[in-house]
Amino acid sequence: MNQGRATLGEMFGGHVEVESQGAWVTTASGDRFLNCGGYGVFLTGARHPTVIRHVTEQLHHHPIATRLFLEPQAALAAEALTAAAPPGLCRVHFAGSGAEAAETALKMARTKGRHRLVATVGGYHGKTAGALSLTGNDVFRTPFQPLLPGTTHVPFGDAEALEAVLAEAPGESCVFVEPVQGEAGVIIPPDGYLRAVRDACDRHGALLVLDEVQTGLGRLGTWWGADREGVSPDIMLVGKGLSGGVVPVSAVLATREAFSVFDRDPYLHTSTFSGAPLAMAAARGALAAIQEDDLVTRARELGDELLPELRRIAVGHFGDVVREVRGRGLMIGIEFAEPGPAGDLLIELIANGVIANHSLNSHFVLRLTPPAVLVRSDVDFLYESFDRACRAQADRYPSAAGGSKDHA
Repeated sequence: MNQGRATLGEMFGGHVEVESQGAWVTTASGDRFLNCGGYGVFLTGARHPTVIRHVTEQLHHHPIATRLFLEPQAALAAEALTAAAPPGLCRVHFAGSGAEAAETALKMARTKGRHRLVATVGGYHGKTAGALSLTGNDVFRTPFQPLLPGTTHVPFGDAEALEAVLAEAPGESCVFVEPVQGEAGVIIPPDGYLRAVRDACDRHGALLVLDEVQTGLGRLGTWWGADREGVSPDIMLVGKGLSGGVVPVSAVLATREAFSVFDRDPYLHTSTFSGAPLAMAAARGALAAIQEDDLVTRARELGDELLPELRRIAVGHFGDVVREVRGRGLMIGIEFAEPGPAGDLLIELIANGVIANHSLNSHFVLRLTPPAVLVRSDVDFLYESFDRACRAQADRYPSAAGGSKDHA
């Protein structure tokens, strides 16, 4: 084991996770943790019975395909995914990760003559070479320069800045944007932003790629982040929750026009494990579980309850050290006025039985991405653990004097 990984493991308590079910993770020592982390993967919780049923059945029949014959599972998964997608997205390419999906979209853009890339500051699209060109954080980009040429980053939420860049080269650009920035710390754009982005792309002949890897499939309390403003992109990236928390899988959905070159020559972009039957079973199971349990509505309702209560607890202990507690659905960010509390609170939460997330593109924000399968006792446990963790850490930050140390 390399030293960096050993140090990271020790930082978070040295726990070894060996089992999971629903919202809970069990370690080798028998400790149980409420999983409000996982970077958005576990919307359906771990080992959801519908997902497990689909995967188990496929495992016992045909887990990996030859790639020479026709195989029905990819078609069935694509049919289920496009049925839930925004209008016009009728073509699907399956991959294994969000970064792979981003790479596919980049190649698709090239086939349509869009060689100029526009992404957002703080955006995150992966760490493979092409995806990293889009990711808006120099910490990850600089060691691997030069990356893809012709890439510009504009401020997230600023449609006018995007319009100005697109106007410089009509018909040559491809825009990548997240409905809500996850790794930047749950950054929510102004109302109307996605619609303005779509309109700007239409005016200047740019392709719009909407990265819904973390926000899609109900995470924000709507099926897609695009739904809030009725936006349909040319290309959409899907992942994380599509796995059902069981088998890694991602997808690229596209309009017929954006996908047309791949339709003419499917061998332009292939992968040995793309559309593997076992992964397709997981995707079908995840989509079925979300629909059967109405997890999109559940995510919205849970988010509406969790956000104000977590805000009350955090501000009650930390006072003005808390800059903002924000979220949409089950993507919640707690932003501090200085970088220390986010990391300290993450460690303290783990000590109190709750797994949360740090934010790769912001050291100021602690994130919670709980599953939509939380029951009342889970929610109560989260509140109690969050309260204890905040109480334990608040005294370390003198400017927290505005908070109430008697907060219950």
